[in-house]
Amino acid sequence: MRAVAPFTCGLVIAVTVLPLAGCQPQPSPPAPDAVARIGREDVRYADFEGYLKRSVGDTGNVLASDVLSQLFDQFLEERLLVRLALDRKLAREARGAAGQRTAIEALLADGLKEEAGEPEITRYYQDHRQDFARPERVRLRQILTEDRATAERALKEIAGGADFQEVARRLSRDPSAAAGGYQGELTREDLPPSFAEVIFGLKPGEVSRLVPAEYGFHIFQVTDREPAQVIPLEAARPEILGKLRQERADRLLQSLVREARTRYNVSVYERNLPFDYEGYYRDSHAHSETPPR
Repeated sequence: MRAVAPFTCGLVIAVTVLPLAGCQPQPSPPAPDAVARIGREDVRYADFEGYLKRSVGDTGNVLASDVLSQLFDQFLEERLLVRLALDRKLAREARGAAGQRTAIEALLADGLKEEAGEPEITRYYQDHRQDFARPERVRLRQILTEDRATAERALKEIAGGADFQEVARRLSRDPSAAAGGYQGELTREDLPPSFAEVIFGLKPGEVSRLVPAEYGFHIFQVTDREPAQVIPLEAARPEILGKLRQERADRLLQSLVREARTRYNVSVYERNLPFDYEGYYRDSHAHSETPPR
């Protein structure tokens, strides 16, 4: 009887262990309309359709497979970032597109708490000084008429002392007429060459001759001129801060996507997609699977 004991104990152990192995949770089969799974959550094609409509409008149905694959990857990565924000307790919920956007914004804000310091701002200005060069500019008003007679009448009134803006409101057919013909601040590159030659030959307050065009007749007035210059650091500071903030946000977003990719398992159900998926989650970096039929 004693010789049998070891065999009996081994049998008892085997009987005890096998049921435990059979009770391990198995992943549930995907829903018929599931196109991916993140962790244990199915992602429906209807959600991707909504993303397409918000991103590219009604053109989503005519996009090539490679473009749709890129958009699908971006869609999945937004979902990954939302899950990361929820897991970090940076958002309580993320219902709908607005809720998901808020969750991602909270995730980015958490990593962008500090602004760029003075040394970084100065270094950026020195390295990108050419970006802050501004060409010569003029502030311009114009009168546009359909016929020469009206244009000549406008010139005559202005020569007689009438205010250019008032004449523009009455006689110009340009959309800017209500604003006295004001066109904004312009460089030579903003204007047709024939107009630029006339306009940049005017002194502040001076009115041009009648300038014919295919669609009517122009009269220009330069109200002010700004010489070419390099914007000083202090004036460029807000723009530099914006650029540095955007660069940091882009780097942070890439880092968060990489983290989420390694943290959450993504499975793509290619057979349920109405295009040939060629994206990131099909290659060796991620697990891609086809749902059973």
